[in-house]
Parts: sequence; structure tokens; C-alpha cells
Amino acid sequence: MVTAEGATAETPVSAWAPLRIAVYRNLWLALLAANIGTWMQTVGAQWLLINEPRASTLVALVQTASLLPVLLLALPAGALADTFDRRHLLISVQLFLVAVAATLTLLTATGRMPPALLLTLTFAFGVGQALTLPAWAAVIPELVPREQLRSASALGSISVNVARAVGPAVAGVLIARLGVAPVFGLNAVAFLVFAFALVRWRPGNARAVEVPERFTAALRAGGRYVRHSPIVRRLLRRALVFVIPASALWALLPLVASRRLGMNSSGYGLLLAALGAGAIGGGLLLPWIRTRMSANQFLLVAGALYGTALLVVASVRVVPVVLVALLPAGLAWVTVLANINAEIQLYLPGWVRARGLAVYQVVQGGGQAVGAFAWGVVADAAGLVSAFVAAGALMLLGAVTSQIWPLPDLRGVNRDPATYWPRLDLAHEPDPRVGPVLVVLTYTVRPEREREFLDAMDLVRGSRQRTGAMRWGLFREGEARDRFVEVYLVPSWDEHLRQHGGRLTGADQAAEERARDLADGETEVRHLLPAAAGPAMSDDREAP
Repeated sequence: MVTAEGATAETPVSAWAPLRIAVYRNLWLALLAANIGTWMQTVGAQWLLINEPRASTLVALVQTASLLPVLLLALPAGALADTFDRRHLLISVQLFLVAVAATLTLLTATGRMPPALLLTLTFAFGVGQALTLPAWAAVIPELVPREQLRSASALGSISVNVARAVGPAVAGVLIARLGVAPVFGLNAVAFLVFAFALVRWRPGNARAVEVPERFTAALRAGGRYVRHSPIVRRLLRRALVFVIPASALWALLPLVASRRLGMNSSGYGLLLAALGAGAIGGGLLLPWIRTRMSANQFLLVAGALYGTALLVVASVRVVPVVLVALLPAGLAWVTVLANINAEIQLYLPGWVRARGLAVYQVVQGGGQAVGAFAWGVVADAAGLVSAFVAAGALMLLGAVTSQIWPLPDLRGVNRDPATYWPRLDLAHEPDPRVGPVLVVLTYTVRPEREREFLDAMDLVRGSRQRTGAMRWGLFREGEARDRFVEVYLVPSWDEHLRQHGGRLTGADQAAEERARDLADGETEVRHLLPAAAGPAMSDDREAP
């Protein structure tokens, strides 16, 4: 792990600090209303299926249908959010969700809601969520100062978990007295509130992209960044190890309420409220926890708490005991995922933030979707108790692996944008679409510095590949023992200009300056462009 010298200790920031910013506060409250509506809709959909044949699988499929679109669409949604106006995108998506919720309300009220159609419309909700999540997550760093990002992430989790506490409770009462249709109707109103708040928001310094990236190029660039970022991959792996066993509780809790505890819809809402209350407490305690435990220590503790809760739910039929066990499970859920989400937000540079966060949503949402389906199948085949015991054991095992695959320490890593490459001075100005472009750099390195230079160039390789290089190589000149040649291939001249003009960070600059300091004299740089006629490169197939 490379860290900047002179890193300072982290100063705790109040969990409530971002709410002092009026714009963030208004949007957070509106999003809270939308989250409450979403959980009301989830409870209503699950309760419509509770008496159907093979209810275990169908109820779990509600989670799968709502989360699977995140797996399928999050990266395209992230590319859209990094390429176009995020506010307009968010408004359009919320209006789409209003239309879906209104359709669901009308069909349910008229008794025309078979399970297949219900799951289809739930999938449509998931599509809207998949388009919303990366755009909203990428907007947050534009609304709050960098030092408040972890608090803002915790507040986002508090919003979700207040919704888990309030939404199911309200839905349970409404279903018991009025039926499911009014629950779906209130969900439509909630999305309308969020859309209205977004319409009222007028960004003071609108994000400007001089020449928007082409959609397919933006998709490839986002995937390339994550693929060549070991830190992001480590964070994603930790999220997945936690989410898969944790999803059993969210997916199968309705069956625990009805079959093991003999509770109705209001009772199910009470169980979700306990989980939500624990999660709210976790969000409020997160700043305090971070000052007293390392990230990997609380990964271990949180995994142990959640795994124990799963085992208690599997073995106990006493409602108060189950309610008490759900409190630390909610706390563990929010402390793990809010912290990982904040670390990814802090690490990702602005140009690729929505796409990187979209990949995180793929891992979190996709892990929940796949996990929910898998645990539903296990429950149908082996019973609820066996499913919870297996999930609890897997969670405890995953907690232990936090000591093998620890979270990276990002304190002191410079993620500020850096424009340090010299202005390009070419004999002619290429068309931005021309490509591929081969960049060649030649270094002169003394033999005694060779080992250090090769280590430094390994960090440079990661920087090149994250910011645009499709291929990279480092070669030694056969004619000169002390000369090394770095070559990397960029898809287009436009991609290389973006490397020069905004994709690099202070950490990239430090890595490249270290390599150049180990070389003698000026580094020679050349840009090789395709010739005007014929392909830039060819293979060994016979020419026509």
C-alpha cells in the first residue's frame, strides 16, 4: 500500500454534520420518503405471495426481482451518470417509477395481480433503482465536503434503515386494515416527492464535461478502471463475502414471522423495525466505532454479531429474543456496508466515480439477489432452520477471513485530481476518434537503481491501465544495457487526451515522479498514431 508521507490522523466528524447543508438535507429527506415507499412496496409484494404454492421461493424471488436489475444494469447506469446530467437522469427515473407504482396500484386494486406480473413489475422497480443508485451516490461528493463523506454514507444507510423500520410497520398496519393496494399507492406518492425535490434543486456549479465520452467507450473505461485497481477489488470482495450470507435474513424473514413465530403482517413489520432500529444505531455509532476500532477489527466483530443473530433466529421461537437478536444484526449490516461504500467513494476519482460505485452496487445488489434466491431454494429443500444455520456458519467463516483479506488503509492516499503532464506539442492535431495510439517512453537507468525502478514502474503500470491503457509493457533495449522502453496502447486519441486532462490523481503523480527520479536525464516521449491509409496494426493472416 502506497501512502503519502505526513498523513495525519483521522478527525471524527459528527454523523449529523452533512444535514447542516440545506441542499443535502432537503434531498436526503425526500430520498427518505422514497425509501419508505420502497420498503412498503416490498412488504406488500411479499405478503401477496405468502399463501401461494412454493411460497418460500416466490417470497425470496421478490428480493431477487428487485435486486437483479442492479446486477444487469448498474454499470450502464454508472456510465450514463458519468456522461450526462445526473440531475436530469434522476428526475426522469423517478417519474418512471411513479408510473410503475401507479400501474401496480391499479392492477392490485382490481384483483388482476398474478405472481408472474407482480414479479415483473417488481423487476421494473429494480430497473429504476439500478438507474438511481450510481447517479445519486456520485452526486453526494458534490453536495458535501470530502471530510463529511463517511458521515453522508452513514446517513444514507440511516435513511434506508429508518425506511426499514417505518415502511414495513406502516405497510403492516395498512395491509391488515385496507389491503395491499393502498401500500402501492403510497409508494407512487413517495417517488413523486423525490422527483419534486430534484426538480427544485438547482446545482450552483453544474458538473461540466467538455466533450462527453461515448457510451460504449465510457463503459469500457469504467470496467478497465475497476479491473486494474487492486484496492477497489479488495473492497468489493469484502462486500460480497458479507452480503451473500447476510441476504438470508432479509429474504426469509417473512417466513420466520409467519411459520416459526406465528405473526401476521404487522408482526413481520415489527421484525423489520427491529432490524432497522439496529441499523440506525449502527449509522449513528459509525464515527465513534471508527475512532476505537480498526476497519478490520469491526469487520470481525460485525460478522460475528450477524452470524450469531442468524443462529439465534434459526433456533429460537420466542418473539422478544428474536427481536433482541435482530438489533445487533441491523447494526452489523450498516457498519460494514456503509463503511465499504464510503471507502469506495473516497477512493474513486470524480471522472469514474459513478461507474465504480455502479460496480459496487452490482456486487452488493447482485450478491443479495443471488443469495436471496439461493437461500430460498435451500429453505424449500432442507427447511428454514437449515438455511439459517448454513448462512450463520458461512457468515462466521467470512468474518474470520477479514484477517486474511483485510480492508486497505486509505488514509494518506492522495486522490485529488492532478494535471501534471506537459502540454502536448505535436506536428499536427489528430482527430479525437483516431486510434489506437501507441505511447512510447524511454528511460535511462543506472544498474544500481534498476530494482527500485522496476518496482516503481509496477505502480506506473497500474496508473496507465486504470486511466485508459488497453495494453502496457516495459522492455529493455537490446543495444543499450541501461535503457528501458515503456509502451502502452490507448484506444483513441480522445482517451489519451482525457488521461492528460483529468483522469490522473495525486497518487498517480507520485508514482510516476518516483519512476522518473530514478532515471537519468529527461524521459523521451513519443506518440505513434495510425497512418492516414490502412489499418494501424495487422495480424499474420494473408493479405487479400
